[in-house]
Amino acid sequence: MNSTHFKDHFSDQAEAYLKFRPVYPSSLYEYLASLVPSHELAWDCATGNGQCAYGLSSYFQRIIASDASAQQIEHATSSSNIEYRVLIAEHTDIKQHSVDLITVAQALHWFDIPAFFKEAQRVLKDQGIISVWSYSLLSVDDDINQIIHYLYHNLLSSFWPAERKAVENAYRGIDFPFTRIESRAFNMSAYWSLNELLGYLGTWSAVQAYRDGLKCDPLHKISDDLILAWGDITEKKVINWPLSLMTGRYIS
Repeated sequence: MNSTHFKDHFSDQAEAYLKFRPVYPSSLYEYLASLVPSHELAWDCATGNGQCAYGLSSYFQRIIASDASAQQIEHATSSSNIEYRVLIAEHTDIKQHSVDLITVAQALHWFDIPAFFKEAQRVLKDQGIISVWSYSLLSVDDDINQIIHYLYHNLLSSFWPAERKAVENAYRGIDFPFTRIESRAFNMSAYWSLNELLGYLGTWSAVQAYRDGLKCDPLHKISDDLILAWGDITEKKVINWPLSLMTGRYIS
């Protein structure tokens, strides 16, 4: 496997990703499936724990779910019609013009984007669809949001990889060589306890970089404030993340 462009921020947290990452809405998969003329094969690129691949598996005969991290693939959710492969995004062994739908969930910013789009054009069928999406900061309520913003923008400001800017910009400004489709709005939500929220925050790449660099946990610096803002720590709260989709059709 050629790993030239693979920046591995996540292999060490593969198990935590499976446990604490939020789940995309089923309406998103239904929508994407409605855009394609056939449903033979979907490719979920940078599949991570296989969440998106599993969501698509009800709508397509076959799913190829690839990730450059063997550890992520090892923890991925299995299904009879999902084939997991350890591959980098920019160079795959997928058959030319065989794919109906390509999805990339919260990962495009880690790629060599022009090279990946060239590979997408190679494997997509005529009229096939590519959809990439991202989400940035979560929202709970004003008090909790303020604490999360402090963690993100102050404590972790120097620990975010440069690629994170693309997520903050909702992928605006990226050269997207496909016929754009204006997507409807989608929101991802979870119903979490405070411990589950802290588990999710612990999967942030900048939190891990802070821990590695300073040998202490930035979450300890906000946990008391979060407990006060949360109130009854046995209570669960609704967490929201608006999704930013960039969707297009390949016309050969």
